[in-house]
Amino acid sequence: MFSLMMMTMFIMLIALITMTLASILSKKTFYDREKNSPFECGFDPKCSARMPFSLHFFLIAIIFLVFDVEIALILPIIIIMNMSNLMLWSFISIYFLLILLMGLYHEWNQGALEWTN
Repeated sequence: MFSLMMMTMFIMLIALITMTLASILSKKTFYDREKNSPFECGFDPKCSARMPFSLHFFLIAIIFLVFDVEIALILPIIIIMNMSNLMLWSFISIYFLLILLMGLYHEWNQGALEWTN
């Protein structure tokens, strides 16, 4: 028990030293106008260095992530089918899929799935 606690403390100490050294060594020591500008050549930019971000693309990406996580939640339902009560499993599966379909229908009605907007 004592050796496990000592090993844990030793590992935490090594991690703390490593993070501290990385933080100290990664600091910029030289700040000037050219290095902080979007173009390091020293010229002032004529336009913005960044393109405007499409909010519509962001919403579609969020919807994709939500449905991707929901698919990851559906997969264990299939695996536990043999280990659970079939009636309860059917009720929970249908309820979960119904919630997914209602969310998809809501997004469709709100126009969030339109690519041409």
